[in-house]
Amino acid sequence: MIAFLKGNLLKKTTETLIIDNGGIGYEVIVPLSTFYALPEEGEEVSLHIYTHVREDAFILFGFKTALEKYIFRLLISVSGIGPRLATNILSGIGPDILLEAIAAGDLVRLQSIPGVGKKTAERIILELKDKAQKLGTDLVTPSKVTIFKDRTIPDDALSALLNLGYTSKAAKIAVDKAISNVTDDSLEALIKEALRLLS
Repeated sequence: MIAFLKGNLLKKTTETLIIDNGGIGYEVIVPLSTFYALPEEGEEVSLHIYTHVREDAFILFGFKTALEKYIFRLLISVSGIGPRLATNILSGIGPDILLEAIAAGDLVRLQSIPGVGKKTAERIILELKDKAQKLGTDLVTPSKVTIFKDRTIPDDALSALLNLGYTSKAAKIAVDKAISNVTDDSLEALIKEALRLLS
């Protein structure tokens, strides 16, 4: 089984990558959460890999962080969720927000992800809520919060998201989370991170 892959990024799309390792091109399916963190084509890339073996296929799923891979494995342990749907879920919501939604039992948030209906969302919460709560507690890092010199920047970012058509609730959650993730205190960086979380 392949658990980790490092090589030259030959090609990338929002769904799959081709990584050259020793002259062999590996096709890897990735969620958007990983896609946005990739380097440019031609540069070196390292991914945590989950190898899915079927009778008719040998499929690689890649993740930028070990946390994403761990959450992916949690998702496919849920009855009715296969690797493709798990990848779609990670594409539809950032790993941190997904953990928060599961831990809080937020059915509405989970059902907003394409491909996740009410029954699937209920199963995810039922089977993973305790694990998500424990994992979320272990990952708390309160020191990583950006202080904005211009206090209006978070409000401006929220306004920009509302103008793009996002709901007030979704936009506020994304901006609040983005504040914890960005290291640059500019409006552009905050909006870019919020959009990444919303994608």
